[in-house]
Amino acid sequence: MEKPLLQVNNLSVRFPIRKGVFARTVGWVNAASDVSFSLANGETLGIVGESGSGKTTVARSVLMLNKPSCGEILLDGKDIKKFNRQERLQYRRDVQAVFQDPLASLNPRFTVLEVLTEAMLVHKLVTKKTRVDEAVKLLEAVGLSSTMLDRYPHAFSGGQRQRLCIARALALKPRLLICDEAVSALDLSVRAQILNLLEDLKEKYSLSYLFITHDIGVVRHIADRVIVMHKGRIVEAGETEAVIGNPQNEYTKYLMAAVPEIGTPLKEED
Repeated sequence: MEKPLLQVNNLSVRFPIRKGVFARTVGWVNAASDVSFSLANGETLGIVGESGSGKTTVARSVLMLNKPSCGEILLDGKDIKKFNRQERLQYRRDVQAVFQDPLASLNPRFTVLEVLTEAMLVHKLVTKKTRVDEAVKLLEAVGLSSTMLDRYPHAFSGGQRQRLCIARALALKPRLLICDEAVSALDLSVRAQILNLLEDLKEKYSLSYLFITHDIGVVRHIADRVIVMHKGRIVEAGETEAVIGNPQNEYTKYLMAAVPEIGTPLKEED
C-alpha cells in the first residue's frame, strides 16, 4: 500500500486561558482533541464544521503555525517536529495555503509581479531576469492576464484576488495545498468557478488538497473524502458521497439541513 502524503495521528491542541494583571493561566481550551486522519497523494480531503469546531486549528497545525500539545504530523512518514532546518524549509515549500480573505492575504504595497515572485526569489527558484516569465505562467494557470503584472491587489475583484492567492501558493511548486474557507467569501457563481479551477489545477500539477469549510455542500463538490468536526473532535468520517448520502451522526445531519441544495453540486451560472 502506498504511503500517505500526510498522516495526522492523535493530534491535540490546547490554548491557555489567562486572567489577571500577570496573565496567569487559569485553565485551558481544547481546540482539537485526538484528531487522526490521512491524505493520499492526489486526494482531496474535506474537513467540515462550524466556527469553533477545531478545523482551522488542525489546518494551522499542519502549516506549523500552531504547536500541537500532543500527537504527530507526518509528511511522507517523517515527523515534522523532528525536521532539521533544511527539511523545515522544504516543508514550507511543499505545503502552501489559501485563506478566506484574499485582500488581507496580499501585501497592498506589492504589485502582482512582486506578490507572485517574492517567495520564489527567497527560495532561489527564479532570478530577477527570469521572474517575469514565471509570473506570467502562474497568471495564465489561474485564468488571469499577463497584463496585470503591474497592478496592485485593490484593483482586482474578490474572485480575481483569490485566483492571485492561488497563483502565489503555486509559485513554490507545492505538493499539498491547504484551502481554509477559500471560497466562503465569494458569490455563488464565482465560488463555483474557483472550485472548478482548483480541480483543474489538481490534475495539472498533481496536487493534494486539505479543504477546510463550514459548508458541506462545497465539500460534496470537491472532496473525495470528508471528516466532520464538532467541538474539537472528529464525529464522522468517510467517502464524501457515503457520508452525505447516509449520515450517521446527528451533527452531520444538522450541517446538511443547513444546505437545502445539498443534493445538487455547485455549477457556474451562465
